Amino acid sequence: MMMMKPQLQKPPSSSARSSPLLPLKPGSSAILSSPSFVNILPAHGHTKHHLSKKFNRIRASGEVKATTATTTGLDQKDTAVTVKAVVTVQETAANILSTLSLTAPLDALTDFAGKTFLLELVSVQLDHKTGLGKETIKGYAHKVNQKETIVTYESVLTIPAGFGDIGAVQVENEHHEEAYIKSIEISCFPNVTSVSVPCNSWTHSKYDNKQKRIFFTNKSYLPSETPSGIKRLREEELQLLRGNGEGERKASERIYDYDTYNDLGDPDSKDELARPVLGGKDHPYPRRCRTGRPRTKKDPLSEERSSSVYVPRDEAFSELKQLTFSTKTLKSVLHALLPQLEITLVDPELGFPDFTAIDSLFNEGVTLPKPTASGFFQSIIPRLVEAISDGQDDLLLFETPEILDRDKFSWFEDEEFSRQTLAGLNPYSIELVTEWPLKSKLDPEIYGPAESLITTELVEKEIRCFMTVDEALKRKKLFILDYHDLLMPYVNKVREVEGTTLYGSRTIFFLTENGTLRPVAIELTRPPIGDKPQWKEVFTPTWDATGCWLWRLAKAHVCAHDSGYHQLVIHWLRTHCCTEPYIIAANRQLSAMHPIYRLLHPHFRYTMEINALARESLINAGGAIETCFSPAKYSNELSSAAYNQLWRFDMEALPADLIKRGMAVEDPTAEHGVKLTIEDYPFANDGLILWDAIKEWVGDYVNHYYPDPTLVESDNELQAWWTEVRTKGHADKKDEPWWPVLKTPEDLIHTLTTIIWVTAGHHAAVNFGQYMYAGYFPNRPTIARSNMPTEDPNDDLFKVFLKKPEAALLRSFPSQIQATKVMALLDVLSNHSPDEEYIGGNVESSWAENPVIKAAFERFNGNLKKLEGIIDERNTNMKLKNRVGAGVVPYELLKPFSESGVTGKGVPNSISI
Repeated sequence: MMMMKPQLQKPPSSSARSSPLLPLKPGSSAILSSPSFVNILPAHGHTKHHLSKKFNRIRASGEVKATTATTTGLDQKDTAVTVKAVVTVQETAANILSTLSLTAPLDALTDFAGKTFLLELVSVQLDHKTGLGKETIKGYAHKVNQKETIVTYESVLTIPAGFGDIGAVQVENEHHEEAYIKSIEISCFPNVTSVSVPCNSWTHSKYDNKQKRIFFTNKSYLPSETPSGIKRLREEELQLLRGNGEGERKASERIYDYDTYNDLGDPDSKDELARPVLGGKDHPYPRRCRTGRPRTKKDPLSEERSSSVYVPRDEAFSELKQLTFSTKTLKSVLHALLPQLEITLVDPELGFPDFTAIDSLFNEGVTLPKPTASGFFQSIIPRLVEAISDGQDDLLLFETPEILDRDKFSWFEDEEFSRQTLAGLNPYSIELVTEWPLKSKLDPEIYGPAESLITTELVEKEIRCFMTVDEALKRKKLFILDYHDLLMPYVNKVREVEGTTLYGSRTIFFLTENGTLRPVAIELTRPPIGDKPQWKEVFTPTWDATGCWLWRLAKAHVCAHDSGYHQLVIHWLRTHCCTEPYIIAANRQLSAMHPIYRLLHPHFRYTMEINALARESLINAGGAIETCFSPAKYSNELSSAAYNQLWRFDMEALPADLIKRGMAVEDPTAEHGVKLTIEDYPFANDGLILWDAIKEWVGDYVNHYYPDPTLVESDNELQAWWTEVRTKGHADKKDEPWWPVLKTPEDLIHTLTTIIWVTAGHHAAVNFGQYMYAGYFPNRPTIARSNMPTEDPNDDLFKVFLKKPEAALLRSFPSQIQATKVMALLDVLSNHSPDEEYIGGNVESSWAENPVIKAAFERFNGNLKKLEGIIDERNTNMKLKNRVGAGVVPYELLKPFSESGVTGKGVPNSISI
């Protein structure tokens, strides 16, 4: 929910939650430009003429005295005050279309009568005689002006003596269509402090819902500090947002509730599209927003799918967000371009015949039959699709990813393979080897011998010039990508899916003296299958032709494992999926006037909408993830297994994550409180500075609102929010002992910093480099389609491998349809929209009003600008070989700010793509 965030004598903040659609021509709506008149409710005994005379008389006499900027300026004692309320409305495409509706003439009459919005000003005080809320001051707002898509309405009201400060404004929309209200500005006469009330919210029609909208003023209150006159409204608004847990949600509603991921399958369409419910004992998972759709006919546990997925009205971006790459284009790629590719590339199994064919995607493109609407693709995705000059067809032409542009052969090199574990798309999986010898924890009766074939002798053969394995372990020189135990339970299942294969894998790296990693060995394992025993083999860098090509194939399999794990766990699960419960709980339990709600709200922008879109077309049964990534139809089950085995809130903080993986140790004397195991670890080096900047800002904010440590534990809304995150949003983990307890400001600061880090830093680090690193898919294939040739050396695959190993590698890579679908998606997902809101970029109006908070935010902004300079300097330091070098892509993913487009930098506030 987007509540009012007023500020004194300031226009609405430039950091509005949503942006308008592309500008509409002035006068495009005849109804909105119709004449209107002021109409004040008769109860106040005023006509427009009388009010104007009174206003002029007050202005001339100067009987209204100015007040200080610390109040709303309306706490007058001895005299009535005349005020003007200006309502600013953003006209949208839906508003224009509504002029064609059957109710349009009725709305025109409403406008003509000057009764578009009914406003009610609510006092912060109770009536001392009755002990109830004071009577609200009511008045209708009429249209006075329109500039392009911005329409303003005004109302003149008289506030009686002793009314007190305004604590809230209630709004009733008299039209038959919803309206998007940007702000309400209340000005006193003459020259008395004004009240600015940013709303940035949809207001439903009274004909759809009789409940008036409530917008609170900009001043933040803890529950115990809430003025008596608006306590009831504070509680009522939260009750409305919680709903009653019944019925199917309507698009216009603003109800936040929980449900399991029971809408990923589509059993009524095809039996093979049935999927288990995620969330519960069998498949633990975070919860999503409840939609209340009917259950499927074939599976009473699953929910029917629909063409649009409910999210609370103010969480949706489709009507307000500009026609940008990150929203409309994503939908266009999912619903138009990908089906067109499937028609064009008829054979789903057809691979690329050679690397020249792969290169042609960037210089020749893929010809698409022209759709019915001329120029359709070129208009919605101009970066990807160019219209062929003669107008016959469209051309899907990919831009050259930076990694390919800088060094065409870098993907082939062991150095780059290793470097990307520290400075690539997934810097979250590399771990220090702490146990030796390596051994699986899985049941050997099911999965075969637990002991790894990566032995001391084998590793020492590779590092014998440097040290023994014992020395390497003591000196923290051995690191691992370990996808063995997580993937092994799915290997045989995935192999039953046509056109793919899977192994459990372990990859060992050695830290060299110059601070770079060198790959030492890759172990691929297949559990027993049928009458075949477990198969496993270790591949190492070698000097003979056969060994070299087997090593390259093994790397391709590991890259496919890492791509799937990155997308399903590091990216989707740990950022998108785990954040949604924080958002739902915040809107259900934290009032919009709560300072912690206002701190977190910018970091929740558009997340629920993008998650709903993912459930609709990305992670659903038969969606892009299942058809193009290694775990195939078991992708979401794998994500659930990772949540069950690996996810802990207390380990989502960056320092804790680094320590857990052995990539850092606590060190109070170190700059960030930790000492990195690998000094040149670009993600961690930049991330820790960003983490500290966030924590300092959050600390300043929390300490201002909770000067007494006991206020944290006694804050009933805060405690209810955090309890609900644990017991409802992450219900399958509710009894875990590691959940933080919010007793002190320090507890709260760490918890909030963790959430903001996940929504901003973590997500940016694993999202906005996707096209840069994976746009050239040989660098990060999303799937391996064929087994290693040595698994069964008697079959045709081994013969093809010996005759033409390049063909074996190409056969292992994604098919043409898989590769182009993923490339198109990654291009969109890596794109910053023009209306992106970057961390520390724009001050919220409620923060700007408070001098202490404003100063703290300015320090935060300054620290982020310093980080930009530090990253620029680091990317010129030739000693930092993991981020600088010939053909190396500089590490900029955690640079806070960016221009729009695919830039490989920029940290948005929220998970909005």
